[in-house]
Amino acid sequence: MTPRTRKALALLSAALLSAATAAACSAGRTPPARLGDAHPPPSRAAGPTATPARGFTLVASGDVLPHDSVIKQAAADADGAGHDFRPMFSHVKPLVSAADLALCHMETVYGPDGGPFTGYPAFQSPPEVADGLKDAGYDGCSTASNHTLDAGAEGVARTLDRFDRVGLRHAGSARTAAEAAAPTLYTAGSATVAHLAYTYDTNGYPMPEGRPWAVNLMDKDKIVADARAARTAGADVVLVSLHWGTEWQTAPDERQLSLGRELTASRTGGRPDIDLILGTHAHVPQAYEKVNGTWIVYGMGDQVAGEMFNHSGDRDLRGNYGSLARFTFAPPAAAGGRWQVAKAEFVPQMMDLSAGKVVNLPAALAEDPDDTAYRRARDTVSEAVLGRGAAAHGLTMGR
Repeated sequence: MTPRTRKALALLSAALLSAATAAACSAGRTPPARLGDAHPPPSRAAGPTATPARGFTLVASGDVLPHDSVIKQAAADADGAGHDFRPMFSHVKPLVSAADLALCHMETVYGPDGGPFTGYPAFQSPPEVADGLKDAGYDGCSTASNHTLDAGAEGVARTLDRFDRVGLRHAGSARTAAEAAAPTLYTAGSATVAHLAYTYDTNGYPMPEGRPWAVNLMDKDKIVADARAARTAGADVVLVSLHWGTEWQTAPDERQLSLGRELTASRTGGRPDIDLILGTHAHVPQAYEKVNGTWIVYGMGDQVAGEMFNHSGDRDLRGNYGSLARFTFAPPAAAGGRWQVAKAEFVPQMMDLSAGKVVNLPAALAEDPDDTAYRRARDTVSEAVLGRGAAAHGLTMGR
Protein backbone atom coordinates (compact mmCIF):
# COMPACT_ATOMS: atom_id res chain seq x y z
CA MET A 1 0.00 0.00 0.00
CA THR A 2 1.40 3.39 -0.99
CA PRO A 3 1.71 6.31 1.49
CA ARG A 4 -1.01 8.18 -0.43
CA THR A 5 -3.41 5.22 -0.08
CA ARG A 6 -2.74 4.87 3.68
CA LYS A 7 -3.43 8.58 4.18
CA ALA A 8 -6.70 8.35 2.27
CA LEU A 9 -7.87 5.40 4.35
CA ALA A 10 -6.99 7.21 7.59
CA LEU A 11 -9.02 10.25 6.54
CA LEU A 12 -11.98 8.05 5.64
CA SER A 13 -11.85 6.26 9.03
CA ALA A 14 -11.77 9.57 10.91
CA ALA A 15 -14.77 10.83 8.97
CA LEU A 16 -16.78 7.68 9.68
CA LEU A 17 -15.98 7.85 13.44
CA SER A 18 -17.02 11.51 13.57
CA ALA A 19 -20.31 10.73 11.83
CA ALA A 20 -21.05 7.82 14.18
CA THR A 21 -20.39 9.95 17.24
CA ALA A 22 -22.65 12.71 15.99
CA ALA A 23 -25.40 10.21 15.24
CA ALA A 24 -25.15 8.72 18.72
CA CYS A 25 -25.39 12.16 20.35
CA SER A 26 -28.34 13.20 18.19
CA ALA A 27 -30.15 10.00 19.27
CA GLY A 28 -29.72 10.88 22.97
CA ARG A 29 -26.96 8.37 23.79
CA THR A 30 -23.68 9.22 25.45
CA PRO A 31 -20.68 8.72 23.14
CA PRO A 32 -18.10 6.16 24.27
CA ALA A 33 -15.22 7.39 26.38
CA ARG A 34 -11.98 7.98 24.56
CA LEU A 35 -8.88 6.10 25.64
CA GLY A 36 -7.07 8.23 28.19
CA ASP A 37 -10.17 10.06 29.49
CA ALA A 38 -9.72 10.52 33.24
CA HIS A 39 -13.47 10.62 33.83
CA PRO A 40 -15.74 9.03 31.19
CA PRO A 41 -18.92 11.03 30.54
CA PRO A 42 -21.78 9.94 32.81
CA SER A 43 -24.48 7.77 31.31
CA ARG A 44 -28.09 8.93 31.22
CA ALA A 45 -30.07 7.55 34.16
CA ALA A 46 -32.73 6.07 31.88
CA GLY A 47 -30.36 4.88 29.20
CA PRO A 48 -29.32 1.29 28.59
CA THR A 49 -25.80 1.98 29.89
CA ALA A 50 -26.89 3.49 33.25
CA THR A 51 -24.73 2.28 36.16
CA PRO A 52 -26.84 0.02 38.39
CA ALA A 53 -27.29 1.06 42.01
CA ARG A 54 -25.14 -0.90 44.45
CA GLY A 55 -26.11 -1.93 47.95
CA PHE A 56 -23.84 -1.78 50.97
CA THR A 57 -23.10 -3.46 54.27
CA LEU A 58 -23.02 -1.51 57.52
CA VAL A 59 -21.28 -2.66 60.70
CA ALA A 60 -21.88 -0.79 63.97
CA SER A 61 -20.59 -1.47 67.49
CA GLY A 62 -21.08 -0.33 71.07
CA ASP A 63 -19.40 1.85 73.65
CA VAL A 64 -15.65 2.33 73.65
CA LEU A 65 -15.07 3.12 77.33
CA PRO A 66 -11.38 3.07 78.30
CA HIS A 67 -11.19 2.54 82.05
CA ASP A 68 -7.83 2.79 83.83
CA SER A 69 -7.12 -0.91 83.25
CA VAL A 70 -7.76 -0.52 79.53
CA ILE A 71 -5.38 2.44 79.37
CA LYS A 72 -2.72 0.36 81.16
CA GLN A 73 -3.24 -2.48 78.69
CA ALA A 74 -2.70 -0.12 75.75
CA ALA A 75 0.46 1.21 77.39
CA ALA A 76 1.76 -2.34 77.81
CA ASP A 77 0.95 -3.09 74.16
CA ALA A 78 2.98 -0.02 73.16
CA ASP A 79 6.08 -1.32 74.98
CA GLY A 80 6.60 1.98 76.73
CA ALA A 81 6.09 4.17 73.68
CA GLY A 82 2.78 5.81 74.49
CA HIS A 83 -0.38 3.76 73.96
CA ASP A 84 -1.26 1.26 71.25
CA PHE A 85 -4.91 0.25 70.92
CA ARG A 86 -4.47 -1.60 67.63
CA PRO A 87 -3.95 -5.02 69.23
CA MET A 88 -7.13 -4.52 71.27
CA PHE A 89 -9.24 -4.43 68.09
CA SER A 90 -7.23 -6.95 66.08
CA HIS A 91 -9.67 -9.86 66.53
CA VAL A 92 -12.65 -7.88 65.20
CA LYS A 93 -10.65 -6.10 62.49
CA PRO A 94 -11.49 -8.68 59.76
CA LEU A 95 -15.21 -8.22 60.35
CA VAL A 96 -15.10 -4.42 60.69
CA SER A 97 -12.78 -3.79 57.76
CA ALA A 98 -14.87 -5.97 55.44
CA ALA A 99 -17.90 -3.66 55.75
CA ASP A 100 -18.62 -0.91 53.25
CA LEU A 101 -19.33 1.40 56.18
CA ALA A 102 -18.24 0.79 59.80
CA LEU A 103 -19.32 2.99 62.71
CA CYS A 104 -18.22 2.87 66.35
CA HIS A 105 -19.30 4.74 69.46
CA MET A 106 -16.57 6.78 71.16
CA GLU A 107 -18.10 7.38 74.58
CA THR A 108 -15.24 9.33 76.11
CA VAL A 109 -13.17 12.36 75.17
CA TYR A 110 -9.41 12.54 74.79
CA GLY A 111 -6.83 14.08 77.08
CA PRO A 112 -3.87 16.14 75.87
CA ASP A 113 -0.97 14.41 74.17
CA GLY A 114 1.11 12.75 76.85
CA GLY A 115 -1.67 12.88 79.43
CA PRO A 116 -2.73 12.90 82.11
CA PHE A 117 -5.32 10.24 81.24
CA THR A 118 -8.16 9.20 83.50
CA GLY A 119 -10.86 6.57 83.66
CA TYR A 120 -14.12 6.66 85.61
CA PRO A 121 -15.83 8.92 86.58
CA ALA A 122 -14.51 11.81 84.43
CA PHE A 123 -12.81 10.17 81.46
CA GLN A 124 -9.91 11.59 79.48
CA SER A 125 -8.63 8.85 77.19
CA PRO A 126 -5.38 8.60 75.24
CA PRO A 127 -5.82 10.07 71.73
CA GLU A 128 -4.29 6.88 70.32
CA VAL A 129 -7.71 5.23 70.76
CA ALA A 130 -8.65 6.89 67.46
CA ASP A 131 -5.63 5.35 65.75
CA GLY A 132 -6.70 1.90 66.92
CA LEU A 133 -10.25 2.43 65.65
CA LYS A 134 -9.03 3.61 62.27
CA ASP A 135 -6.65 0.67 61.98
CA ALA A 136 -9.52 -1.72 62.72
CA GLY A 137 -11.40 -0.38 59.71
CA TYR A 138 -13.87 2.05 61.24
CA ASP A 139 -14.91 4.98 59.06
CA GLY A 140 -16.36 7.11 61.83
CA CYS A 141 -18.01 7.17 65.26
CA SER A 142 -20.86 8.68 67.17
CA THR A 143 -19.47 11.00 69.85
CA ALA A 144 -22.58 12.10 71.77
CA SER A 145 -22.68 10.56 75.25
CA ASN A 146 -23.12 11.42 78.91
CA HIS A 147 -19.30 11.75 79.05
CA THR A 148 -18.89 14.12 76.07
CA LEU A 149 -18.40 17.15 78.33
CA ASP A 150 -16.17 15.47 80.93
CA ALA A 151 -13.34 17.80 79.88
CA GLY A 152 -15.43 20.69 78.58
CA ALA A 153 -15.02 22.25 75.15
CA GLU A 154 -11.31 21.40 75.19
CA GLY A 155 -12.03 17.70 75.45
CA VAL A 156 -14.45 17.85 72.54
CA ALA A 157 -11.93 19.72 70.41
CA ARG A 158 -9.06 17.36 71.24
CA THR A 159 -11.18 14.34 70.37
CA LEU A 160 -12.46 15.63 67.05
CA ASP A 161 -9.04 17.02 66.11
CA ARG A 162 -7.58 13.55 66.55
CA PHE A 163 -10.40 12.05 64.51
CA ASP A 164 -9.60 14.47 61.71
CA ARG A 165 -5.91 13.65 61.96
CA VAL A 166 -6.40 9.88 61.54
CA GLY A 167 -9.23 10.12 59.01
CA LEU A 168 -12.29 9.24 61.11
CA ARG A 169 -15.58 11.06 60.67
CA HIS A 170 -17.77 11.92 63.66
CA ALA A 171 -21.36 12.78 64.57
CA GLY A 172 -22.92 14.06 67.77
CA SER A 173 -20.46 16.67 69.06
CA ALA A 174 -18.93 19.70 67.41
CA ARG A 175 -16.29 22.43 67.65
CA THR A 176 -18.26 25.09 65.78
CA ALA A 177 -21.90 25.93 65.10
CA ALA A 178 -21.38 25.23 61.40
CA GLU A 179 -19.98 21.78 62.18
CA ALA A 180 -22.94 21.05 64.45
CA ALA A 181 -25.46 22.05 61.77
CA ALA A 182 -24.02 19.94 58.96
CA PRO A 183 -24.99 16.25 58.73
CA THR A 184 -22.16 13.73 58.60
CA LEU A 185 -22.35 12.06 55.19
CA TYR A 186 -20.69 8.93 53.84
CA THR A 187 -20.72 7.15 50.49
CA ALA A 188 -21.41 3.42 50.80
CA GLY A 189 -22.12 1.37 47.70
CA SER A 190 -23.96 3.88 45.56
CA ALA A 191 -25.80 5.39 48.53
CA THR A 192 -25.23 8.62 50.40
CA VAL A 193 -25.56 7.74 54.08
CA ALA A 194 -26.17 10.29 56.85
CA HIS A 195 -25.11 9.58 60.44
CA LEU A 196 -26.73 11.57 63.26
CA ALA A 197 -26.08 11.10 67.00
CA TYR A 198 -27.64 12.25 70.29
CA THR A 199 -27.36 11.64 74.04
CA TYR A 200 -29.94 11.65 76.83
CA ASP A 201 -27.74 13.77 79.15
CA THR A 202 -24.20 14.99 79.93
CA ASN A 203 -23.96 13.92 83.59
CA GLY A 204 -24.99 17.36 84.75
CA TYR A 205 -22.20 19.20 82.93
CA PRO A 206 -23.63 22.34 81.30
CA MET A 207 -22.98 23.24 77.71
CA PRO A 208 -19.75 25.25 77.40
CA GLU A 209 -20.42 28.98 77.50
CA GLY A 210 -21.55 30.25 74.12
CA ARG A 211 -21.61 26.71 72.68
CA PRO A 212 -25.13 25.31 73.02
CA TRP A 213 -24.39 23.10 70.02
CA ALA A 214 -21.34 21.34 71.56
CA VAL A 215 -23.21 18.03 71.90
CA ASN A 216 -26.58 16.93 70.56
CA LEU A 217 -29.18 16.25 73.23
CA MET A 218 -31.90 13.71 72.60
CA ASP A 219 -35.14 15.40 71.55
CA LYS A 220 -37.68 13.85 69.21
CA ASP A 221 -38.48 17.01 67.27
CA LYS A 222 -34.81 17.88 66.78
CA ILE A 223 -33.95 14.36 65.64
CA VAL A 224 -36.77 14.33 63.09
CA ALA A 225 -35.85 17.81 61.85
CA ASP A 226 -32.20 16.81 61.49
CA ALA A 227 -33.16 13.62 59.65
CA ARG A 228 -35.28 15.59 57.19
CA ALA A 229 -32.47 18.10 56.70
CA ALA A 230 -30.13 15.20 55.96
CA ARG A 231 -32.54 14.00 53.27
CA THR A 232 -32.54 17.49 51.80
CA ALA A 233 -28.73 17.38 51.82
CA GLY A 234 -28.88 14.25 49.66
CA ALA A 235 -28.98 11.34 52.09
CA ASP A 236 -30.46 8.12 50.73
CA VAL A 237 -30.16 6.40 54.11
CA VAL A 238 -30.38 8.08 57.53
CA LEU A 239 -28.79 6.37 60.55
CA VAL A 240 -29.46 7.67 64.06
CA SER A 241 -27.25 6.79 67.06
CA LEU A 242 -28.89 7.25 70.47
CA HIS A 243 -27.06 7.15 73.81
CA TRP A 244 -30.02 6.13 75.96
CA GLY A 245 -31.55 3.48 78.20
CA THR A 246 -31.13 2.35 81.80
CA GLU A 247 -27.71 1.09 82.85
CA TRP A 248 -27.49 -2.63 83.64
CA GLN A 249 -31.03 -3.25 82.40
CA THR A 250 -31.27 -5.78 79.58
CA ALA A 251 -34.83 -4.84 78.70
CA PRO A 252 -35.26 -1.51 76.91
CA ASP A 253 -36.89 1.04 79.19
CA GLU A 254 -40.11 2.92 78.49
CA ARG A 255 -38.34 5.96 77.06
CA GLN A 256 -36.46 3.79 74.58
CA LEU A 257 -39.66 2.04 73.56
CA SER A 258 -41.76 5.18 73.22
CA LEU A 259 -39.13 7.29 71.46
CA GLY A 260 -38.29 4.38 69.19
CA ARG A 261 -41.94 4.09 68.15
CA GLU A 262 -42.23 7.82 67.52
CA LEU A 263 -39.05 8.08 65.47
CA THR A 264 -39.76 5.05 63.32
CA ALA A 265 -43.31 6.29 62.68
CA SER A 266 -42.10 9.67 61.37
CA ARG A 267 -42.52 9.95 57.61
CA THR A 268 -42.25 12.50 54.86
CA GLY A 269 -44.22 11.83 51.69
CA GLY A 270 -44.83 8.27 52.86
CA ARG A 271 -41.13 7.55 53.24
CA PRO A 272 -39.63 6.95 56.72
CA ASP A 273 -37.42 9.80 57.88
CA ILE A 274 -35.07 7.39 59.71
CA ASP A 275 -33.80 4.08 58.33
CA LEU A 276 -32.03 2.57 61.36
CA ILE A 277 -31.54 3.35 65.06
CA LEU A 278 -28.35 2.29 66.85
CA GLY A 279 -28.38 2.40 70.65
CA THR A 280 -25.61 2.57 73.26
CA HIS A 281 -25.11 3.38 76.97
CA ALA A 282 -26.71 0.58 79.05
CA HIS A 283 -23.39 -1.36 79.41
CA VAL A 284 -25.21 -4.61 78.67
CA PRO A 285 -26.42 -6.07 75.37
CA GLN A 286 -30.04 -5.26 74.59
CA ALA A 287 -32.58 -6.39 72.03
CA TYR A 288 -32.90 -5.71 68.32
CA GLU A 289 -36.46 -5.12 67.15
CA LYS A 290 -38.25 -4.15 63.95
CA VAL A 291 -40.71 -1.35 64.74
CA ASN A 292 -42.92 0.29 62.11
CA GLY A 293 -40.85 -1.49 59.49
CA THR A 294 -37.53 -0.05 60.78
CA TRP A 295 -34.83 -1.85 62.77
CA ILE A 296 -33.98 -0.55 66.22
CA VAL A 297 -30.91 -1.78 68.09
CA TYR A 298 -31.78 -0.75 71.63
CA GLY A 299 -28.26 -1.32 72.91
CA MET A 300 -25.10 -2.93 71.57
CA GLY A 301 -23.41 -3.10 74.98
CA ASP A 302 -19.82 -2.12 75.69
CA GLN A 303 -17.21 -2.96 73.10
CA VAL A 304 -14.21 -1.83 75.16
CA ALA A 305 -14.34 -1.55 78.96
CA GLY A 306 -12.42 -2.66 82.03
CA GLU A 307 -13.88 -4.65 84.92
CA MET A 308 -17.49 -3.61 85.30
CA PHE A 309 -19.48 -3.45 88.53
CA ASN A 310 -23.26 -3.05 88.52
CA HIS A 311 -25.38 -0.86 90.78
CA SER A 312 -25.24 -3.49 93.52
CA GLY A 313 -21.45 -3.28 93.52
CA ASP A 314 -21.10 -6.78 92.08
CA ARG A 315 -18.70 -7.67 89.30
CA ASP A 316 -20.98 -8.08 86.27
CA LEU A 317 -19.59 -9.93 83.26
CA ARG A 318 -22.34 -8.52 81.06
CA GLY A 319 -20.47 -5.22 81.15
CA ASN A 320 -17.88 -6.78 78.86
CA TYR A 321 -20.40 -8.37 76.49
CA GLY A 322 -21.86 -6.78 73.39
CA SER A 323 -22.93 -7.21 69.82
CA LEU A 324 -21.79 -5.89 66.49
CA ALA A 325 -24.75 -5.06 64.28
CA ARG A 326 -24.42 -5.85 60.58
CA PHE A 327 -27.11 -4.70 58.16
CA THR A 328 -27.03 -5.15 54.39
CA PHE A 329 -28.96 -2.46 52.54
CA ALA A 330 -30.37 -2.97 49.05
CA PRO A 331 -31.23 -0.17 46.61
CA PRO A 332 -34.88 0.83 46.19
CA ALA A 333 -36.99 -0.71 43.46
CA ALA A 334 -37.75 2.76 42.10
CA ALA A 335 -35.89 6.04 42.22
CA GLY A 336 -36.63 8.00 45.37
CA GLY A 337 -37.84 4.93 47.25
CA ARG A 338 -36.56 3.56 50.51
CA TRP A 339 -33.34 1.58 50.73
CA GLN A 340 -34.35 -1.72 52.30
CA VAL A 341 -32.51 -3.88 54.83
CA ALA A 342 -32.03 -7.09 52.85
CA LYS A 343 -30.14 -8.89 55.63
CA ALA A 344 -29.98 -8.25 59.37
CA GLU A 345 -27.30 -9.88 61.54
CA PHE A 346 -25.73 -9.60 64.96
CA VAL A 347 -22.28 -10.84 65.94
CA PRO A 348 -21.72 -11.49 69.67
CA GLN A 349 -18.49 -10.01 70.99
CA MET A 350 -16.67 -9.85 74.32
CA MET A 351 -13.92 -7.75 75.83
CA ASP A 352 -11.60 -10.50 77.05
CA LEU A 353 -9.76 -8.80 79.90
CA SER A 354 -7.23 -11.61 80.30
CA ALA A 355 -6.19 -11.24 76.67
CA GLY A 356 -6.71 -7.48 76.48
CA LYS A 357 -8.68 -7.87 73.25
CA VAL A 358 -12.18 -7.59 71.85
CA VAL A 359 -13.20 -11.07 70.68
CA ASN A 360 -15.51 -12.05 67.82
CA LEU A 361 -17.20 -14.87 69.76
CA PRO A 362 -18.59 -17.01 66.91
CA ALA A 363 -15.23 -16.90 65.13
CA ALA A 364 -13.36 -17.76 68.34
CA LEU A 365 -15.72 -20.64 69.14
CA ALA A 366 -15.31 -22.04 65.64
CA GLU A 367 -11.65 -22.54 66.54
CA ASP A 368 -12.24 -23.69 70.14
CA PRO A 369 -15.81 -24.91 70.71
CA ASP A 370 -14.99 -25.97 74.28
CA ASP A 371 -14.22 -22.49 75.63
CA THR A 372 -16.91 -22.21 78.30
CA ALA A 373 -16.39 -18.51 79.01
CA TYR A 374 -16.85 -17.65 75.34
CA ARG A 375 -19.90 -19.91 75.02
CA ARG A 376 -21.50 -18.31 78.07
CA ALA A 377 -20.88 -14.86 76.67
CA ARG A 378 -22.24 -15.77 73.22
CA ASP A 379 -25.39 -17.29 74.69
CA THR A 380 -25.98 -14.32 77.02
CA VAL A 381 -25.65 -11.86 74.14
CA SER A 382 -27.89 -13.94 71.89
CA GLU A 383 -30.61 -14.23 74.49
CA ALA A 384 -30.66 -10.46 75.00
CA VAL A 385 -30.52 -9.58 71.30
CA LEU A 386 -33.35 -11.96 70.37
CA GLY A 387 -35.45 -11.12 73.43
CA ARG A 388 -38.09 -9.13 71.55
CA GLY A 389 -38.77 -11.50 68.67
CA ALA A 390 -36.22 -10.24 66.15
CA ALA A 391 -35.64 -13.75 64.78
CA ALA A 392 -39.18 -13.75 63.38
CA HIS A 393 -38.21 -10.70 61.28
CA GLY A 394 -35.11 -12.40 59.89
CA LEU A 395 -32.34 -11.43 62.34
CA THR A 396 -29.61 -14.06 62.41
CA MET A 397 -26.25 -14.54 64.10
CA GLY A 398 -23.24 -13.81 61.91
CA ARG A 399 -19.51 -14.17 62.39
